[in-house]
Parts: sequence; structure tokens; C-alpha cells
Amino acid sequence: MTETLETTAGTAPPRALTGSLGVTAIVLMVVAAAAPLTVIGGAAPLGILLGNGVGFPAMFAIAAIILLFFAVGLAAMTRHVPKPGAFFTFVNYGLGKPAGLATAFLALLTYTTIQVSVHGYVGYILSVTVTGLGGPDLPWYLYSLAVVALVGVLGYRHIDLSSKVLGVLLIGEVGIVLVLVVAVVLAGGADGLSLAPFEPNNVLSGSPSVGLMFAIAAFIGFESTAIFRDEAKDPARTIPRATYVAVIGIGVFYTLASWALVMAWGPDGVVAQAAQDPGAMILITTLAYLGSVGELVMNVLLITSMLACVLSFHNVITRYQHSMSTAKVLPDVLSSVHPKHSAPHVSSVVQTITAGLLIVLFALLGLDPVLQVFTWFSGVATLSVALLMAVTSIAVVVYFARTRQDRRLWNTVIAPTLGFIGLIVSAVLIALNFPFLIGDVNAAGEPSFGVLTAVLLGLIVLFPLGGLLQALWLKRHNPAVYDQITDAIGA
Repeated sequence: MTETLETTAGTAPPRALTGSLGVTAIVLMVVAAAAPLTVIGGAAPLGILLGNGVGFPAMFAIAAIILLFFAVGLAAMTRHVPKPGAFFTFVNYGLGKPAGLATAFLALLTYTTIQVSVHGYVGYILSVTVTGLGGPDLPWYLYSLAVVALVGVLGYRHIDLSSKVLGVLLIGEVGIVLVLVVAVVLAGGADGLSLAPFEPNNVLSGSPSVGLMFAIAAFIGFESTAIFRDEAKDPARTIPRATYVAVIGIGVFYTLASWALVMAWGPDGVVAQAAQDPGAMILITTLAYLGSVGELVMNVLLITSMLACVLSFHNVITRYQHSMSTAKVLPDVLSSVHPKHSAPHVSSVVQTITAGLLIVLFALLGLDPVLQVFTWFSGVATLSVALLMAVTSIAVVVYFARTRQDRRLWNTVIAPTLGFIGLIVSAVLIALNFPFLIGDVNAAGEPSFGVLTAVLLGLIVLFPLGGLLQALWLKRHNPAVYDQITDAIGA
């Protein structure tokens, strides 16, 4: 006899997500995941200092072009594969179930590591801010756990609530950066305005591969538009449009804002300024051009930017788990949908507990919230997402070559192939520079593939390997579940 989980009312609990999210709401969520202010305040100064200096803003434009090629194939798949799940779903349809499951577990690693890395950073920023204002000197992890709890409450409720919160926070952080850009332009910068960051000799100076690595990392999150398919108003139109708007909007914003950061200190002085204190560079720049009030507003919005980031990734992870549970590759309870909030509430609670336990573990290990938690795990996420998008690009080409459902050569072959080439080259560069990214260097300051590098890169191997082994086990021992994996996604 088959037992059916029932609610107190005697009916089966809902499993399908529903909603009426439009392009704007989805764009707000995925752009919030990219955390624009955090990127301009954190990644941009590091890219200038450790990457290609004055030419770093061009790396954002190059990364945007590569990811736009990827987005073309992603958009084509969303029109012909009416299922949520993004990487998991598309690789399933294109390259088969074993590759799909391997991709799914790598995606969970990617989004979990980037989320927990930001949880560490926001805990540190809150601790420093509260102490600076005369408040109690509490450990960073207590603030991180408080943010985990807040995100958990918002993630438990209907997605519309999260989208509204993210919208307000995102408008604030983008607005203050644009005000800073205008102030720099009106003041003429430090040495006058120029296009020096886009001159070939500057773009190719220093370590452009490291610069590209920071630029690719800054876009993490835009590709998650497809995960909200079941909650979109008109998926066939909404998801592709949201994807294009997100990648183009993020690319233009990053390029413009980082250009203004270079102009604020001048091509001859920006690297030296970044070297003094890269973490505080955006605040020092704001103080110089917008005064103390502007600096205070920037500091507050930097915190809310991180809050928006972790909330957005929380929503992405819970929906990934929901899709995988629907496909019977994660516990069935994760596919439950709250009857009132229409949210994957059980998956949300599990994700909240996971984030909390990881923060507790890092605290017990005595890890530094910025130099270790943030840097190490954002490095893992950067390499993972480049690999995920590269594999997905191949899946797009294979799927349309096999099905012939879409004969547009640019959308199904040329653009995805260009995206794959750009992404796989980026992944190789990231891997080669990975020790440098996480600070695993020798006495001479050169990258060293030591134990730390091996452990972190090992995660990127073990997670997809676990998914692959699960697929092979299901195929042999539970063929009924294995056969319905693809069809069950989003059912």
C-alpha cells in the first residue's frame, strides 16, 4: 500500500510553486544576488590592486560580453524546456541525467559557498560598525547568525515579500553609487576624465587574468533567473527578458562605476590608493566626493547590499533543493510548498539551518570572517559557476542539435559556443590563479598548490562526483526514479 502524506484537512500538500513575478521583480532578485555595491566596494578595489590596475573596468565589459553569449543559449532553453531548475534542468535535457545530477550538486555547492561567504563578511561589517558607534564589542559570528535568522524568516514567506525587500535595498545601493559617479564626473575626477581604463596597454597591463577572475565572480547570481520559472507571470517571455536585462544591466553598471572609481583618484594614483586600504576605498572615495553624510549612507547601504545578496541566494538555493526533491534525488519533504505563502518552506528552513551550522563551524575553527570565510569560499563559488555555465553552454548546443526544436543558428550554436570558449578559458585562468585568490602563496608571494588549495578545489570535484554516483546508483537500483528524473522536475 502506498502511503500519501496528507495535511490535517485530508488533502495532499502542494508541491508546485506558483506566483506572478514580472521581469522587474526577477531582475531585482538576481541583481541583488550579484550585490552591486559590495562588488564596487570590495571586488573593484581588489581587481585594481591585484589585477590589471587602471585597466580593470574593461574586465567587467569583457566578462559581460562572455556572459551575454551564455545568456543567449540560456534564454533559448527557457523557451523550449518548460521546467525550473536552471543548470540542473538544462544539463539534464542536454547531456543526460548523470551529467544533470552532477551539475545539480555543483550548483548547490556554488550558491551555498557564495552565500555563507557573504554571511561571514556582513557579520564582520556589522560588528565593526556597531563597535564604532559605541555599541557592544560582540563576535562577528553572532551578527552573522542574526542575519541568517532574518533571511530565514523572509525566505519562509511568499517570494513577493522577498522581491519587495530586495527591490528597496537594491534601489538604495545602486542609487548611492550613481550619485557618487555623478559627483566624480561633475568634479572632473582627480586628473580630468578620460578613457584610460579602456586603452589596450592598460587593459593588458599587470595581471589581466586575475582581473577577469574578479570580474566573473561579480556576476554570480544573474544566471539564476530560470530557477524562478514556476513563479513567473509569463515564463516564456519573462525569464529570457529578465536574463538579458540582468546581465546587460549589471555589466553596464559595474563598468561605469569602476571607471568612476579610477577617475576619482586618477590613472596615476588609483592603484596606490587601493593599496592603502582596498576594503575602505569606496568609503574614502565617498567621503572625498560626497562628504561625511554620503559616507555614512554608503556604509549603511553596504550592509544592506550584503543582506540583499544573502536573501537572494537563499531563495535560489531553496528552489534548487525544491526542484531536486521533486525529481526524487533529495528527500521528498523538501518539495513541500506552504499552503498560505506558496513558498518551499521546508527547503527554506533546511537551508537556514545549513547556513547557521556552517557559521558555527567556522567560528569554532577560528576562521577570519573576511580573509578566510569570505575569500576562500567566494573563490570556490567563482570557479564552480564558471564551470557550471561552460557545461550548460555545451548542453544547449547538444540539446538543439538533437531535437531541432529551434533552428536559429546564432541562438543555439554560435552564441553558446562562444560563451563556452570564453567561460572555459576563464575557468582555466581561475584555476591557475586559485591559490593566489585564497592567499595560498609561498614565501616569494607566488601561487602555491598546497593543502588548502587541494581541499577547496577538492570540494569542486567531490560534489559533482557525488551527483554522478547517485545517478549511476539510481539507474541500477531504482530505475523507476531514474527514468522520471527529467520529467519530474517542475511537475
